[in-house]
Amino acid sequence: MNDIALSPRLLHEDATERLRDMIVHGELASGAKLVERVLCERLGVSRTPLREAIKRLASEGLVALQPNRGASVARLTLAAVRETFEVMGALEALAGQLACRNSTDAQLAEIRALHFEMLACHARGDLAGYFRCNQAIHLAIVAASGNATLAATYRTLNAHVRRARYLANLSRGRWDQAVAEHEEILAALVARDGARLQRLLSEHLGAKMTAVLAAVDTGGANDGAYD
Repeated sequence: MNDIALSPRLLHEDATERLRDMIVHGELASGAKLVERVLCERLGVSRTPLREAIKRLASEGLVALQPNRGASVARLTLAAVRETFEVMGALEALAGQLACRNSTDAQLAEIRALHFEMLACHARGDLAGYFRCNQAIHLAIVAASGNATLAATYRTLNAHVRRARYLANLSRGRWDQAVAEHEEILAALVARDGARLQRLLSEHLGAKMTAVLAAVDTGGANDGAYD
């Protein structure tokens, strides 16, 4: 086990990150029971850091805790996904408008670098890498808004639908279109065109919501993910 090499805090953080990825990437199916013995062996940790990780992911909406029944992967519902995306769309649109006004040159450079890294992942067909960069871009735009309350609210909501975004089994055509949309988003941000960026982000998340809802409605196949 890794308990000897890592401190309790690092064990907890490592277990949380790895278990989160297993859920988000579909390695643990929706509704699957989280068996502590199996997960301890798989993650190479003891029960204490695993239980802390499960509590953390329950707060993010990825795990459901039921009295006398243990923990399981939370099930996605159409209503919850729709409601969350509607709020996130409004938040992203506002964040884009504020980012055009408040972002620093350093923040713009970071977002541009993430964008080019994302394009490289798309060219390689690296879905996991693409998703990581894509999420980082959206979070960086929100952070660049300079509004801490908006950013905190967005991060909380995003945690609840991250699995839905990843597991959406979308077509290659939608993936390519999403990349084209990101090109426009970056151009509007660099030009500090707040009205245009607000519209682009709203439309981008709206298209994403439609695709995610379709995937959830059909069971959310796990063989591909495009944002």
